Amino acid sequence: MTRAELDARVLRPLVERRPVVWDDRQWTPEKVKLAIYESPALGVEEIGMGRGWGNVTKDGENVTERLIAETREEVRSPAALDALKDAILARARTAPVGFEELLALAEELATDLDPNQRTTLAARAVWEPLGQDRLRLSAARAEF
Repeated sequence: MTRAELDARVLRPLVERRPVVWDDRQWTPEKVKLAIYESPALGVEEIGMGRGWGNVTKDGENVTERLIAETREEVRSPAALDALKDAILARARTAPVGFEELLALAEELATDLDPNQRTTLAARAVWEPLGQDRLRLSAARAEF
């Protein structure tokens, strides 16, 4: 499994306190006991007759805590957050930034996130500068 697959299918859901869904099974974060090992790929002869897990734990390195910590940090402060805040502040200096433009910027800068995660990222990218008095919120005028 690649790191991206592990993040998307297991680590990110656990860190975000969502269930892990794998095929037709589902595990809640409270019930999951996770062990992640980094090891060289095993050959077929090393996996047979239940030997796979023993060989992985013998020759591999337990990286569970490190990967969970990295994922927590990524969830807390995604790489695209600072870039998105900078882009919003730069555009807001010259003209108002509307909701659609905000979401378009998030989509452009955070292609690795799903739409819900990008929306959350966009909200953080606005609320954090608002709380620091670096950005001002104004009401748009609706015309009918």
